[in-house]
Amino acid sequence: MLNSVNATYILCTLAVPLVIHFGLLPAVFAGLAVHVLTLKLASRLPARWGGLTHKVALAAIAVLVVIGLLGTGLGLAWFLNGSGGMAALLKVAAETLEKLKRSLPHDMSDLIPHTVEDLRAQITEMLREHAQRISAAGVAGIKTFVQVLLGMIVGGMTALQHFSNIDGFPPFASALHARAKGLTDAFDKIVLAQVKISALNTVLTALYLAVFLPLAGVRFPLVTVLIPFTFVTNLLPVLGNVISNTLIVLISLGISPQVALASYLFLAGIHKLEYLVNAHIIGGEVQARSWELLCAMIAMEAIFGIAGLVAAPVAYAWLKSELREQNMI
Repeated sequence: MLNSVNATYILCTLAVPLVIHFGLLPAVFAGLAVHVLTLKLASRLPARWGGLTHKVALAAIAVLVVIGLLGTGLGLAWFLNGSGGMAALLKVAAETLEKLKRSLPHDMSDLIPHTVEDLRAQITEMLREHAQRISAAGVAGIKTFVQVLLGMIVGGMTALQHFSNIDGFPPFASALHARAKGLTDAFDKIVLAQVKISALNTVLTALYLAVFLPLAGVRFPLVTVLIPFTFVTNLLPVLGNVISNTLIVLISLGISPQVALASYLFLAGIHKLEYLVNAHIIGGEVQARSWELLCAMIAMEAIFGIAGLVAAPVAYAWLKSELREQNMI
């Protein structure tokens, strides 16, 4: 006979692919972020505050967390997508490709656009050809934003309805609460650990781009864009570091081969450091090594695409915590 605990495990197993398949992952992550941050901040409230005072303070914290996360996300999106953000990075990358074209064999150089204007023309033509898709993407973006906002509201509401008296719950509700708590704990540990790793990578990259290179007489373009871009991409374990480093090396190549080599060596060192930090921080939090997370990310990316890649660290940490809870590992 199916008991309550096994029923919740079946529901959770079904929930993960359904959330990813229907594009609800941003909303779920937004809700978890609001829930975790609200409870963390609420834990600092004075113990003497109780009853209505505590509920009002908790509600105020939840509202501030939602506003703060929305403001930060929209600010980063505006900054990176503005005329001085990703558009400028695209221009620099195109100029680098133009320089590379001059040094490559003729057969290979034909595969690269002749000038920056050619690259822009190709992009413009692509936009015309796929205008309908882009319009649909815009609608999808609005839909995702609404889902994220609703997810944040739900996360704040669940924090306000903080489950404290679970002893009186029926068996199924109690087991479902345990699964939900395992998910929030896994999210908290993975995200907190990855923010620490991303911050370390960003600080080291900023020192290299804004301090070491200028001291060597090299003016690196778009440093103010690359630093927040590095932080955002490095929130994705392992692969985020590869993405930001590849872009930095490509731009370095446009300056000189020597700068490209220096950038590669420096960033390769950071990449190796990330494995050590991953093992220490994430391994300490969820008892998972970098190679385990990487295998989970590769597997889920193959099954679910980019959304699976993003969900993999949290899903894997959640799985390990549940297996450990059942004394299976």
